[in-house]
Amino acid sequence: MNTTTALARTSRGITLLAMLTVALFAAAQVETIDATARGTSTQMGRNINVKVMINQFSTQQDRATLVEAFKKGSNQGLVEALEKMKSVGRIQIPGSVGQPIAYAVSISTPTGRKIRFVTNRLLKFGEVARDTRSTAYNLTAGEIDVNDQDKDKSTGVLFPAAQFGIDDNGQLSINLRQNPWQLTNIIDWKPKGKE
Repeated sequence: MNTTTALARTSRGITLLAMLTVALFAAAQVETIDATARGTSTQMGRNINVKVMINQFSTQQDRATLVEAFKKGSNQGLVEALEKMKSVGRIQIPGSVGQPIAYAVSISTPTGRKIRFVTNRLLKFGEVARDTRSTAYNLTAGEIDVNDQDKDKSTGVLFPAAQFGIDDNGQLSINLRQNPWQLTNIIDWKPKGKE
């Protein structure tokens, strides 16, 4: 085999490897959503940028696992089950590395879809050391209503510190440490081919 043939094969091999790597990266990246979180009530006037990156959506089996864990152990059971789940994405605010998202689903709506997510909240050292009441609110959750027909009508809500419970009517309730944050200026960056 001459040098020219060997170089051509090596070049084709490198090109194929690069194409496969790009294809695998694109397949793993489902979507990224940028939004502005606006404080409500006592946090009124505060705005922060939020980025939600979803690598894959959770399965029906993941949902069944969380429902069973919640039935058995309420909020703490849910926290323990989420802790064992593989990350499906990440949520971050500027200046932080963010935190993994343990569970995320996409639900079709007449105008697009709702993306719901929940994960364990990263507790701050001071909270844990002083055993403050805030440590009981050990979940972060959110819902983003993506309107594919009119992007300006996309909305959402973020619950930075929450705990889940069952109300007097037997319905799921979300109890918050503070008020929810309204998500606005939502930009959905779906990779090509994921429309």
